Amino acid sequence: MTRTRSYSIYLLKPAYDATNALKDDTKLEAGIDANGLPEGAVLHVLDNPPYTPWWAGYFGIQKELRQVSKGSIVFLPAAGRWFALSFGHVSHNLKDESYEYDFGLRVTLNSVDPDKLKSTDTLEPSGSKRQRIQVPTASDLTVFDIDTDSNILKSLTGKVKAEHKKTFSHASGASSIRISSAVAADGLIDLCGKLLALYQDNSFETVFPDIQNISPVRDPVVVDQLNAKLIDAIKAKDDGVSLSIPEIQNYAAGIWGTFSGERGGLIYDDIYIARYFEYLDAAGFDLNGIDKKTHLDRHRLALTSEDGSSVLDSWPIFKCLVFDTTLVQGGEAYHLSEGNWYAISTDYVTRLTTYLDPLCKDTGLPDFTHEDEATYNLASAAALATRVCLDKTNIAPAGQKQVEPCDVYEVADGKAVLHHVKISTLSAQLSHLFNQGTNSVKLLRADAEALTNLQNLVSAKVAPAAPDAMVAPLKADQMKVVFQIVTHKDKEPKSLNLPLFSRISLMRCMKELKVMGIEAEFCFISDQSAKTAGKKKARKPKGGGAE
Repeated sequence: MTRTRSYSIYLLKPAYDATNALKDDTKLEAGIDANGLPEGAVLHVLDNPPYTPWWAGYFGIQKELRQVSKGSIVFLPAAGRWFALSFGHVSHNLKDESYEYDFGLRVTLNSVDPDKLKSTDTLEPSGSKRQRIQVPTASDLTVFDIDTDSNILKSLTGKVKAEHKKTFSHASGASSIRISSAVAADGLIDLCGKLLALYQDNSFETVFPDIQNISPVRDPVVVDQLNAKLIDAIKAKDDGVSLSIPEIQNYAAGIWGTFSGERGGLIYDDIYIARYFEYLDAAGFDLNGIDKKTHLDRHRLALTSEDGSSVLDSWPIFKCLVFDTTLVQGGEAYHLSEGNWYAISTDYVTRLTTYLDPLCKDTGLPDFTHEDEATYNLASAAALATRVCLDKTNIAPAGQKQVEPCDVYEVADGKAVLHHVKISTLSAQLSHLFNQGTNSVKLLRADAEALTNLQNLVSAKVAPAAPDAMVAPLKADQMKVVFQIVTHKDKEPKSLNLPLFSRISLMRCMKELKVMGIEAEFCFISDQSAKTAGKKKARKPKGGGAE
């Protein structure tokens, strides 16, 4: 029986080949003799010497223990393009900009049996939330519960269709395609040619309708225009630019990060865009001179040990940025995530606006002139006898994670109105707001103890006055959810005031509430407080710099 082997294959972009796809500081060796390489292939090998694992000294083990790290990358020309076959943990030696980021996913979508899927990785850009779902038996896509309106499908794994089984069996695709195949070395060129044909095929759009409502931008002219908009936003320290770790992480182990590219930076116990600006300021870097190739592609975010002594992983800053924008000539909206630009069609953006704008109402809460949300919520509740402040309260049943019912509770027009307030139009914070409002109603509907807890909270807040009128709508299951967004922006643009993926998240939550029979709307509260650059939170450095 022919042995099946696993391959991890990248498709290089047209401008890259074996001569320029590797990073300048690669430790891979060239010029190694190999008599079984396919025609035109170029081999690079990682041949690290054996070394002692750290835990041997840590525990004082009295036996010589040595481990090795080996790997290789084979560059292969096929069908007019170059491919990179990665063996071992060496793919990080490829330049981040050298390969097609959607190659593996598109090939997988075109090759897998839609009824024999095993695993999906998704990204919700509104909060940079990543999720992996695996099932024990091969299933169709509906089992994975992917919201095609708000999620980007990052990776897909499954068994391939019958017509591909002679070439490869299982496929798992993200940036690279991971396949199992019994192909011999001299058949790799033909294999890569078939993968390229699958990459260029659009038939998956019929098999998986709406799976890519959000499509990658491939036109380099458009990409250059979008990058220019990003640079302008960074120079202005636009609130619409944020920074996120671009891969799923094990947060239970602790996350520590630093920046490099100008000089060594401090070690931080949290990562966000202001930290990057702090790093540049400390290095004496003039933000007005920043550009993509010289800086965003060269500056790096690294995850480190707590003391910064070892780098666990790192990415160029450009791959960590999140940003929404539009181009005048197109009409499409664009989203930057993980170093890739995505386009959302005009029709879809119009559908968002058509659905959301009728749900945008004038607020009944006062203007914001306060120091923070907590103070505002107390003042808003105190303004009317029919309101109480429930900020930071909890309705979860005993032993369960805390769930806040709302920030301000009000009885109006015979309904219990749950006001959820947020001072921000940043995507991640708004996503949290919308999910909080939806989840609290789900809990109230699903758990009688939670509903009783809310009634008791309200009654306690209005005592010694008679509480019956304040809890009657809850007993009658008459509830309404209002998302209250505090902003300096003019309310007239309505939903267009919100980042693209916040609109998508809001539409999803509004639909969920509608299915539950809950009236819902969103409002803009006028922020009359002075605009400030924000306050720095004092943080104790966790170590020295790391390059």
